Amino acid sequence: MQTSIDTIPPLMTRFRPAAAPRKPAPFLPMSRAEMDKLGWDACDVVLVTGDAYVDHPSFGMAIIGRLLESQGFRVGIISQPDWQSAEPFRELGKPRVFFGVTGGNMDSMVNRYTADRRLRHDDAYTPNGEGGRRPDRCTLVYAQRCREAFKDVPIILGGIEASLRRIAHYDYWSDKVRRSVLADAKADLLLYGNAERAVVEVAHRLAAGEAPRELDDIRGVALFRRVPDNYTELHADDLDAADEGARQVAGDVVIRLPSCEQVEQDKEAYARASRVLHRESNPGNARALVQRHGDRDLWLNPPQIPLTTEEMDSVYDLPYARAPHPSYGDAKIPAWDMIKTSVTIMRGCFGGCTFCSITEHEGRIIQSRSEASILQEIEKIRDKTPGFTGVISDIGGPTANMYRMACKDPNIESSCRKPSCVFPDICPNLNTSHDDLIRLYRKVREVKGIKKVMVASGVRYDLAVKSPAYIKELVSHHVGGYLKIAPEHTERGPLDKMMKPGIGTYHRFKQMFEAAAKQAGKQYYLIPYFIAAHPGTSDEDMMNLALWLKRNRYRADQVQTFLPSPMATATAMYHSGVNPLRGVRHGASEPVEAIKGLRQRRLHKAFLRYHDPDNWPVLREALKAMGRADLIGSRPDQLVPAHQPPGTGKAAGTRRPVRGDGPKPQRFTTKGVRLVK
Repeated sequence: MQTSIDTIPPLMTRFRPAAAPRKPAPFLPMSRAEMDKLGWDACDVVLVTGDAYVDHPSFGMAIIGRLLESQGFRVGIISQPDWQSAEPFRELGKPRVFFGVTGGNMDSMVNRYTADRRLRHDDAYTPNGEGGRRPDRCTLVYAQRCREAFKDVPIILGGIEASLRRIAHYDYWSDKVRRSVLADAKADLLLYGNAERAVVEVAHRLAAGEAPRELDDIRGVALFRRVPDNYTELHADDLDAADEGARQVAGDVVIRLPSCEQVEQDKEAYARASRVLHRESNPGNARALVQRHGDRDLWLNPPQIPLTTEEMDSVYDLPYARAPHPSYGDAKIPAWDMIKTSVTIMRGCFGGCTFCSITEHEGRIIQSRSEASILQEIEKIRDKTPGFTGVISDIGGPTANMYRMACKDPNIESSCRKPSCVFPDICPNLNTSHDDLIRLYRKVREVKGIKKVMVASGVRYDLAVKSPAYIKELVSHHVGGYLKIAPEHTERGPLDKMMKPGIGTYHRFKQMFEAAAKQAGKQYYLIPYFIAAHPGTSDEDMMNLALWLKRNRYRADQVQTFLPSPMATATAMYHSGVNPLRGVRHGASEPVEAIKGLRQRRLHKAFLRYHDPDNWPVLREALKAMGRADLIGSRPDQLVPAHQPPGTGKAAGTRRPVRGDGPKPQRFTTKGVRLVK
């Protein structure tokens, strides 16, 4: 299972095509009528998705569908089916090879509910933004309906919802630990991460007659199987002990995580499982993991080998229609409108932020496209996007400025188990050069018909300060009014639990940003984002953040409250009350305060919106209880005034437009904060 990248043939040529080359479909069919037009009597693969079908590489089902099409398979799409019966899942007939099931680009529970567990009434991945078009935990529901529709067809789970629920996991919405989605969905295999390598091999081997249970040697696959006799089991009671044991064992090793039943009953066991899972995420050294579920063993193979630049190019150069399926007519799909003029240049993130699930899904090794492929896509946007105005809305990825960054030494990279390359400090082995990205920006600006190229992806500012030339390039050419960045907090306690840099790095970036803007003759603003109620955050931490916001004349328009997404390290903190970033041992684990009560979560949100009169009563009460009544008053150094305006606070029947307690703010607003003049 420790296959090296040197032994894997290129993605697109590893297998002989399943059929003679055929002309790509204008869109992958969503109906029998479309299949008839293509001359198909059946589909080889049917992909079921919780999103509207947009044939564009920003949508997972389009990538997987077009990739399988390029391998000679006939692929159909069932998008947002009515899940009340199995009949909609029979729409395209019985697939000859397998059903592929995905919840879509987002976890369905994150998509449907707010951090306060309130139902959202819209869905950006649905025509006209209509809410309610997918069920809760839709990967699970769709898989069960596929099984009802055709009992003997293999069912393969994929996408971020399946990826983040591949082992026993804490589910915030039910407030309990749930089994792996593979067990509840009664599917055959689960492919985690960006699954191009795995899905190509699975499709070809299933088509050749192998059974799903025989595909236990494919990286990035989870399935139920027994531990082979030739494997040595190491128990994850302590990660350091497992590492020491592995050094003394020759041959194949599997690490046994605490069982599903154990992590349900023992929160420290849950934190220990989370710690081991995250430390076993490097494709260069990860070992197989096994977790008991009742009378069966859930087996997770090591992660897939990252795609090379040539392979990334081949995936993004597939013949996408770059539009929503025609069946939607004139309906607007908000997610499509947001990304239709944006370009993804890389995948992955080595930041390791504990509240974020990017690393758990895409990995921490950066996979970058070539300049030629990126420029070609920009020309397609220019030539094929109706109403294109010459503005590329974003050029980036999970992070805007990690393009082509990697460890200086491949041997060190393949052996490293650190969860972050930039925390607590930037690793000296990390190449932080922005030269390739600067060169790309300049070439993109030279494309005929391109007037402006925006950078809307979040900039990792602790990396950016290493390159004054990058900041100058960014500010001079790729910012439009304001730039969003995410310091997340000001206090060291919560920042350490987030694995984020100190606020001093933000100040250095802000100084460099403003100097570059002044030199360029621009008036630009930084829009910092902050999180309320993150594990490890005290009421005093939030009070100090609010004071920092007021001193720096920032007012939050919208507040991001910590949402415990499945599998994130911060979610393990939230559920277990201990810190899995350090050793997890019974009676000796580092405790972490989790903000679970609704009253305290609302207080933390109120501190972020200190300027809102409706929050002043609860803030006055809290400040008095904290012994900080000195912060109540009208002086500039005080947080909230002593007197309540009529019609606001608890006495207010409805919310008034917020003007705050300071000078009139600028007229522009964002999802983050606004600067008060």
